[in-house]
Amino acid sequence: MERRVITHPDKVLFPDDGITKGELASYYEAIAPLMVPHVRGRPITMERYPAGIGKPGFIQKDVSRGFPPWLTRIEVPKKGGVVHHPIVADTRSLLWIANQNCITPHVWTSRAPDLHHPDLCVFDLDPSREGEPDALRAAALGLRDLLDELGLPSWVKTSGSKGFHIVVPLDARTPVREVAGFAHRVGALMVARDPEHLTQEFSKADRGGRMLVDTGRNGYGATFAAAYAVRAKPGAPVSAPCTWEEIARGDVHPRTFTLRTMSARVADVGDLWTEMRRRRRSLRRPIEKLRRT
Repeated sequence: MERRVITHPDKVLFPDDGITKGELASYYEAIAPLMVPHVRGRPITMERYPAGIGKPGFIQKDVSRGFPPWLTRIEVPKKGGVVHHPIVADTRSLLWIANQNCITPHVWTSRAPDLHHPDLCVFDLDPSREGEPDALRAAALGLRDLLDELGLPSWVKTSGSKGFHIVVPLDARTPVREVAGFAHRVGALMVARDPEHLTQEFSKADRGGRMLVDTGRNGYGATFAAAYAVRAKPGAPVSAPCTWEEIARGDVHPRTFTLRTMSARVADVGDLWTEMRRRRRSLRRPIEKLRRT
């Protein structure tokens, strides 16, 4: 590992597990060949825990100060100014982010330089209650089947938290507003098919125990946990790609894979998302088909 990049490698970031900053950095270095192609060019929002996950962390988007000159950034306009997001281009930049005590890098669905045309459409299944794996599995497979009806192949990963992320690769020709609208309508159709178990109500108080079909990750500037990102939860679970067959069999759950088990996982299956970019799709026909549904 590039030890010169990592300061205070013995700092404990996961107190219940004894996982240090050095171990987190070693994980990101090892996973970089798989992870970097999925995050390259995407503005990064850092979820940082300088005192470990036992203390409050914070979200950082802007790296206007204290960054090395070699770190790629992208200037994104905001109301009253700009934000300089870091960009992961290689292993070194991924390690720099880890050195900021960033446990989870969150990424946009679009890539620089064209941030207005996403190359991913993301659905986040978020159960109101944990411990209902059958309902979560049924919702994930139902969403896969609905997307298939619309002619869209989909990939899935564990969230590393409570649910699953279902991702559709796009040709980056549909404006972000249309992608977000499409995702919302897909979510609405999902809810219409199973209103007893699914909802689009974001507030937990309004969900009535139902599972949220969260399509809000598709708005301009919205983010989701990057593929292979570690989550700030006990056990250091990883948001790891998996197969639909594993979901259907019930072999994989949202926190199945962890920082300490991913090396064996990768040795066994490699990058399950490696074919994703070769199967990018236009949303033109799916949008038309959805309007007729």
